Amino acid sequence: MHEHEHQIPIWFFIGGLLALYGAIIAVYGLYSWINPPAREMALAYLHADVWWGLLMLGVGTTYLVRYWPWQKSEPSHHSE
Repeated sequence: MHEHEHQIPIWFFIGGLLALYGAIIAVYGLYSWINPPAREMALAYLHADVWWGLLMLGVGTTYLVRYWPWQKSEPSHHSE
């Protein structure tokens, strides 16, 4: 039997997806900010894609760090 079965929390994967999508959205938003399209969209001056992308990247990174599955675990204090 396995004494310690190691499971990866779902929040780790959710954090990875949030960080990945946030990075993609932020990079695209920065590209759009530097090279604006010929026809400007309404409220484009707010650059919502940059700010939401950075927010998603930050939240995703926080989840990745918080739920990192390969942390050194504390030794168990149970007696046999």
